[in-house]
Amino acid sequence: MLNKCDSLVTEYLDWLREHISISELEEGCEITTPFLDRHNDYLQLYVMSDENQFILSDDGYILSDLRMSGVDINTEKRQDALNTILRGFGVKNENDVLRVQASKKNLAHKKHSLLQAMLAVNDLFLLAQPRIISFFVEDVEQYLRLNKVRYLPKVNLVGHTGYTHHFDFAIPASDQAPERLIKAINSPTRNSIMSYIFSWNDTRGERDSDSQAFAFLNDIGNNVSAESISALHSYNITPVPWSRREENTEALVA
Repeated sequence: MLNKCDSLVTEYLDWLREHISISELEEGCEITTPFLDRHNDYLQLYVMSDENQFILSDDGYILSDLRMSGVDINTEKRQDALNTILRGFGVKNENDVLRVQASKKNLAHKKHSLLQAMLAVNDLFLLAQPRIISFFVEDVEQYLRLNKVRYLPKVNLVGHTGYTHHFDFAIPASDQAPERLIKAINSPTRNSIMSYIFSWNDTRGERDSDSQAFAFLNDIGNNVSAESISALHSYNITPVPWSRREENTEALVA
């Protein structure tokens, strides 16, 4: 199993290298990544150097795009959510620009963290739609509480590559069941599914051999493709469509 996981990590990193392009600017570099935003445009990072320090940013793209799409991010609840996301990745919001400082030693790690933060914040776009009443993570947490599931929120784990991965909830092992890690995926796109598969496979070798992973998928108004479901199953991640969440309650309560 470890050989299979190592192969997945290697293939993922090779894919990143092949699909990343860099352009030189007057004050730094523009990095175009293979990850897509909701417009199917490639996400871009900007890197500026200052002596031995680097400043990485999104150049204000993410928050500006949300505002132009009708998302009011200045409400107390959404500001709290935005700040929680950014803190989880060690990223700061400076005048609506997502920024992070890095050294030569941790530059790759910080680029990864900023990119993850951009993808997570970009997901807030769905809040502009009237049918979304509360954050999906909050819905999942309420479901766990109502069903008396023991859990730890906002768990960060270090994987085989040394990257830190964020899981929304962790259910400790019991006499009846092993440890279970949960990710709530509000927008189950190919990018978000791929990102979670990588996080799980990079992390699982560092956990107990019987640890399990679950992906809660917001299928209310979203199309969850059969390809996504199949991909999750292929890497031993249990997909939990929100409309059918009760089918998995017993496995989480144990």
